[in-house]
Amino acid sequence: MLIQRLLAAIVLIPLVIICLFFLPLPGFIAVMIAISGLATWEWSQFLHLHSRQHKSVFTLIFTLFIIAIYYVSTQQIGVVKVVLLLSLAWWLLALLLVVSYPNSVRFWRHNVVKTLFACVTLLPFVLGMIALRQVNYSDNSFQGAFWLLYVLVLVWATDSGAYFAGRALGKHKLAPRVSPGKTIEGLIGGVIAALLISLLVYVSGYFFISFDTLMLSSICAILVSVLGDLTESMFKREANIKDSGHLIPGHGGILDRIDSLTAAIPVFAALILYVL
Repeated sequence: MLIQRLLAAIVLIPLVIICLFFLPLPGFIAVMIAISGLATWEWSQFLHLHSRQHKSVFTLIFTLFIIAIYYVSTQQIGVVKVVLLLSLAWWLLALLLVVSYPNSVRFWRHNVVKTLFACVTLLPFVLGMIALRQVNYSDNSFQGAFWLLYVLVLVWATDSGAYFAGRALGKHKLAPRVSPGKTIEGLIGGVIAALLISLLVYVSGYFFISFDTLMLSSICAILVSVLGDLTESMFKREANIKDSGHLIPGHGGILDRIDSLTAAIPVFAALILYVL
């Protein structure tokens, strides 16, 4: 498993760098919409849609919905802000659902509710990625790319730190009913690893931002990235599936790879752009 994860990382990291720094903005937006489409296809399993036809219709409608909201956001100032701020409320609700699982299932087992959950998970993720990529774009087209890279590295550090700390020291389960493999020791290790990254970035002085703002938004992104992972695990457990897909060796599907980011990106973007 570890070898597969390393091989996948060797392939994925250069692709991410290319998308962030070498694609023009329209190309980046197209990639984000394509990723949301793949994630939507995998989300259809949570709705117990098994036929290719039903999954295709759901994916097409949902992807067109994301495209439509993005278009509206380019015409109406404030749409992105509203969506990102609403995502803060969604992840607070998700925390309650995860903590109270499996009792919480009775409130969200219906497909209408799980489709709404797809909206509040994937739409803010896409708009958050685009919003961060566009930061100060006219003056410095790479500044937003570095912001995104920073959040990605935070999430990767959290995930990797939790993996190794959990394997070496893990004894106390974090959320045994949702994800039995995760431990409190792993969470602490992941948070420490990511905070070290944050401190190094602040000391570098690349981002002209106060220490309090950077650290508070980073800590929230780090913690909510774990919640994003747990929330997808909860949905998978209710749908009785192990991985959302098999596209990425060692990582499962697209949702398995971006589950932490669907939480970290919109929360970080909302805090750094509109709250702090």
